[in-house]
Amino acid sequence: MGTVWKVLTRKKVFDNDAVENSKLARVLNTFDLTALGVGSTLGVGVYVIVGHVARDTAGPSVVLSFLIAAIASIFAGLCYAEFGARTPRAGSAYIYSYTCIGEFVAFIIGWNLILEYVIGSASVAKALSLYIDTLINDTMKNAFMDFAPINMDYMAEYFDFLSFGIAILLSGKLYLI
Repeated sequence: MGTVWKVLTRKKVFDNDAVENSKLARVLNTFDLTALGVGSTLGVGVYVIVGHVARDTAGPSVVLSFLIAAIASIFAGLCYAEFGARTPRAGSAYIYSYTCIGEFVAFIIGWNLILEYVIGSASVAKALSLYIDTLINDTMKNAFMDFAPINMDYMAEYFDFLSFGIAILLSGKLYLI
């Protein structure tokens, strides 16, 4: 049992030569990092989803939700700052957790990051499809409802071929890069 625990909690150790000879160059300045953070936070989906939720479901309490999300983001930023100070080279949540906590937690965090990106890209693709469909007076929605309706309570009313195609196209592009 002790061996299993050692394997699950083993940590990555960096030697000084490997840190200084890293292939990752630190070329991003404060403006670049700020633009990257704002761009990843304020994607296509936030404008569509906030409007629909505020109109149909939550109303003015959306402002309270954004306040709670802002406080959670501040705490997440502080956690990243702590991990970044403890890790001698650039990385992400995966490498920070691998260095500070252990291999098993890093494995779980790595797969959670992949899941986060998949869900995020799917929601952005759906929002982009809603934008385009709204511009053409719900033509795609009406066609897809006739062609591929889905009659289940917990799913969408129809299969959105455009958002599916966008998600596949972006996944293929990321694969090729």
